[in-house]
Amino acid sequence: MGSSSGDLRYELSQNAYIKLVLHSLNHPTSSVNGVLIGRISPSNDAVLIDDAVPLFHSHLGLLPQLEISLMLIEEYFSAKGLNIVGYFHANERSDDYELGGVAKNIGDHICRYFPQAAILLLDNKKLEALKKSKDRSAVTQVSSLYVRDASKNWKLVQSEGNSRFSLREPSANLILLDYISTEKWKGIVDFDDHLDDISKDWLNPGLFN
Repeated sequence: MGSSSGDLRYELSQNAYIKLVLHSLNHPTSSVNGVLIGRISPSNDAVLIDDAVPLFHSHLGLLPQLEISLMLIEEYFSAKGLNIVGYFHANERSDDYELGGVAKNIGDHICRYFPQAAILLLDNKKLEALKKSKDRSAVTQVSSLYVRDASKNWKLVQSEGNSRFSLREPSANLILLDYISTEKWKGIVDFDDHLDDISKDWLNPGLFN
C-alpha cells in the first residue's frame, strides 16, 4: 500500500521550483497554475517532485483545456516513469492567500489518479518582493504545501524548512535569484501559450540552458 499522505515528505527539485515561480512572475496580474511531476521515493516515505508544467494564466477553471493538457502531460511523463503528483497555484491578487475553489477542485481531480497529491500555493507578495530584492540572502518562503486529510479536506501541511516539505537543492533560491535578475520568466511557455501557438513548447526545453 505504501504510506498515506498523513506522514509523507514532499521534496521539491530546483528545476520544478524555479519553473513554477517564473511562471507566476511572468503573469503577475493573473492567477496561474500548473502541475507537479514526480514519483514516490523508492523507500515509500516521500513524494519526489522532479518537474513542473505550467498550465494556464487565464480561465483556470475550464475543464476541457485542463483535461487535454493533463492527458498530454501524463502521456509524456509516464513514458519516463513519472506521474502528475500535485498542482501549483498562484492567486490573482497579491493579498489573496487562500486556497480557493478552483485549486481545490483541480487538486481533487489529480487525487483520483494520485491520492497523495499535494497542492503548492504561491505567495504573490513574497514573489514580488523576491523580484525587487537585491539581497542575495533574501531566501523567503514563497509557497505553502497542502495535502488532503482522511476526510478529503485540504489541510496546510506546514511550510518550507520543516521535515515535511523541503527544497531538494539548498542552492535553489540563489539560482532562482539569478534567473529573476535576468528576467528569465519572460521566456516561459505554458499550455495557454501552446494552445494559441503549437510551435511553443510547454516543456520549456531551453529554459535552463
